[in-house]
Amino acid sequence: MKILSAAQTRALDHATLQEQGITSVELMERAAQAFTEWFLGQFAAAAAREVLVLCGPGNNGGDGLAVARLLHAAHYAVRVALLPADKQSADWQHNRQRLPAAVPVSTIKTNHALHIPEKGVVIDALFGTGLSRPLASSAAAVVQQLNQANARVVAIDLPSGLFADAPQAADSAVVHARHTVSFGLPKLAFLLPQNAAFVGEWKVLDIGLSPAFVANAAGRWHYTDAATMAGALPARPKFSHKGTFGHALLLAGSRGKMGAAVLAAGACLRGGVGLLTAHIPGCGYDIFQISQPEAMCLTDAQADFISELPELKPYQAVGIGPGLGQAEAGVAVLRQLLEQATRPAEKRPGTLPLVLDADALNMLGQHRELLALLPENAVLTPHPKEFERLTGPARDDYHRLDLLRDFTQRHRCLVLLKGAYSCLATPTGELHFNSTGNAGMATGGSGDVLTGLMLALRAHAQLSPFGAARLAVYAHGRAGDLAAAETGQAGLVAGDIVRFVGPALQELVRG
Repeated sequence: MKILSAAQTRALDHATLQEQGITSVELMERAAQAFTEWFLGQFAAAAAREVLVLCGPGNNGGDGLAVARLLHAAHYAVRVALLPADKQSADWQHNRQRLPAAVPVSTIKTNHALHIPEKGVVIDALFGTGLSRPLASSAAAVVQQLNQANARVVAIDLPSGLFADAPQAADSAVVHARHTVSFGLPKLAFLLPQNAAFVGEWKVLDIGLSPAFVANAAGRWHYTDAATMAGALPARPKFSHKGTFGHALLLAGSRGKMGAAVLAAGACLRGGVGLLTAHIPGCGYDIFQISQPEAMCLTDAQADFISELPELKPYQAVGIGPGLGQAEAGVAVLRQLLEQATRPAEKRPGTLPLVLDADALNMLGQHRELLALLPENAVLTPHPKEFERLTGPARDDYHRLDLLRDFTQRHRCLVLLKGAYSCLATPTGELHFNSTGNAGMATGGSGDVLTGLMLALRAHAQLSPFGAARLAVYAHGRAGDLAAAETGQAGLVAGDIVRFVGPALQELVRG
């Protein structure tokens, strides 16, 4: 699913009108009806008590006026407050005329306190995607009063004052909504941590916007949802054998951190790899053999950390980093791996697929000269702090996306920036945000599970580098969602995610 810019969103609306032969008022009515249907399912009339609709002078305000009419018809106690303005849009005027006389309407006076219904709901229809500058004067004052009231706010399209695809100044007035209901496609602003307090829980409703325009629109932002991933995993041929699905090598573990190696190995095995060999320090041999008997195990000459790189010829993919530690010998191993990954092998004529996580990323951050050795389509899976060590600090979340895109294009790699909507960046400059996962996955070892699953899918001969990486991210989050349904988010541990990797992947099998 594409994520369009604010300008493209306006063009999408216009294309829909032309293609379907409808008026902008009719499209506004679709949006209002979709919003009202959602609202009726979310807030019963008795629970909502009183609904205050704040309307700006543009088409977002027109949406609000149409919603007020529809809620009144559904027997909600509704009143409307209008932001003073010299002129209003034509569609605003149309819906103002259609508003029943029984709905109380007032004009907001900025030198008077805004009356917020106690235990009611406020619908923010002041400004939407069309906003191009920070709120000022009366509009900013209204937003500040609304935020101070700590009301239950539902924003139509976007919380007023929030830009769809660009940062705003830190002191800008922006509505703090509990819910944001938008139309057609998600907005980039919904997916970034710095906007979470403004957006709240968000929902996108289908109002029949032009699919042809969306299909042809140039876009660098994408949202990976269930429809995108349907059939992403090829079904296993009847006469498969363990060699069909690749032999992976995992370099992981150090004294005190063998759990990371165990979790990554478990996820790799559950991710469908044909064979897994783990190279671990000597201290972890008994732990690993007992906990992951399906994997083969090589032990390093060092007891506490890894100091050797095994012969790479047998493997179709290598993962390195979980629990690796920061021993200097590990840096030498990483350097050797990067140098040898570009050398062809008998069963692998091209570059050896690599997955780098955790301490391998920290080593890259401390020795940035190693970045020049990254083989094409290597997959890096940093959290924001690890990514900062690779590139330097970001001014804000939007700047971080710029750094992410620049990094992947410069180093010809794939980078998964982990978070609530983990973002997979490609060497072509595309950014793919993930829809699965939950806050229960913010627990130690969750990233190690992702590394193991990513390694299994990178060893899969039928998946492209991007296809494998996107599938791993989506399935990892889906496994976390399935686990949380059983354990609750607070009770979720990384081992629970491993248990549900298989069911998550099964949902995505082609056919």
